[in-house]
Amino acid sequence: MTDTTLLAPAPGRSLFGALDRQAPDALLGLIAHYRADPRADKIDLGVGVYRDEAGATPVMRAVKAAEALLLAEQGSKSYLGPEGDTGFVDLLAAIVFGPLAGSDRIAGVQTPGGTGALRLGADLIARARPGATVWIGDPTWPNHAPIFREAGLTLASHRFLDGAGAVDFDAMLTDLAAAQAGDVLLLHGCCHNPTGVDFSADQWAAIADLCVARGLIPFIDLAYQGLGDGLEADAAATRQMLAAVPDALVAYSCDKNFGLYRERVGALWVQGANAALTALAFSNIVALARGIWSMPPDHGAAIVRTILERPAMRAEWTSELDQMRSRINALRAVLATAHPQLAAIAGQRGMFAMLPVTPAAVAAMRADHGIYMAGNGRINIAGLRLDTIPAFVAGLSPHLPSA
Repeated sequence: MTDTTLLAPAPGRSLFGALDRQAPDALLGLIAHYRADPRADKIDLGVGVYRDEAGATPVMRAVKAAEALLLAEQGSKSYLGPEGDTGFVDLLAAIVFGPLAGSDRIAGVQTPGGTGALRLGADLIARARPGATVWIGDPTWPNHAPIFREAGLTLASHRFLDGAGAVDFDAMLTDLAAAQAGDVLLLHGCCHNPTGVDFSADQWAAIADLCVARGLIPFIDLAYQGLGDGLEADAAATRQMLAAVPDALVAYSCDKNFGLYRERVGALWVQGANAALTALAFSNIVALARGIWSMPPDHGAAIVRTILERPAMRAEWTSELDQMRSRINALRAVLATAHPQLAAIAGQRGMFAMLPVTPAAVAAMRADHGIYMAGNGRINIAGLRLDTIPAFVAGLSPHLPSA
């Protein structure tokens, strides 16, 4: 029997003794509370996954078909290299960049999810410009700040949302007046998380002009292409930005639009001012990826490549994606008519919306009605069903501000 007292380190000598205990992720904790709630009529609007009208997060038919084909025909599980599945990257690039795809100024690699793409891009920025400042809108996805902070970058915040639930563009530009040449500007390509509020075409043009005039580097997080207004429409701002600026980064996730949440499928692209600079950046991306995860997981990327390679599977996927988008936008339309304070939701896009409620109200709705949402009032629209909207609005209405 091992004497555990012999394993105890001398005081102050433990590797882990100087660590600070970290608070658990609040949203992940919400999952546990929801699962433990015995109420049959509880409503989960917290976790950011797509759900159908039955409340399920199904495997897409096109994904099932691709997996069956891979099972039957895949001949090896050998490594692909730190750049991942290049066929996946190239086929996806055509969907993201359209006419810009194939440019020698754009190069990309496969990553473990959109989060992996963001972190790899952050590490590239840190290597190229140690301590660089990254401007992030407030509010934004809660994981954005930790990703860039852990890469050793400096964070700065700009205002994004006004009190009426619209883009506070003047305030944003006022804050960005302090940005310096070489700073990075993080942008949501479409379907803003957590607000659902996107820039207009004119605002995107103004942001592009600002980046060019001030020497800012856009880093676009494109995680929901196809779930806003369609594949082409949702990529328009990204293409507009890359056509205008010399340097840019684009992080991409296939979690939502292919339903591949647990497969962790993403990509990172860089654009340089010329082909030589892009090649230089690409060599560093590959070296960084090799040092972080060595080789990305293959299965999810192989699914996406298989779908995009085959016209019938691609057509099935786009049809399913259209149905998902239509369901989300239909829920938005119904919800917007249910209360005057929710009217703006109809014009927003993507899976999320931000409700004007306090953390105390969120806690009360959870306790009294089994309505689960993030403490800041973010809801996953796709967590609703047409038959649960009345109960949701009834529980929510007493906590909304008066008109």
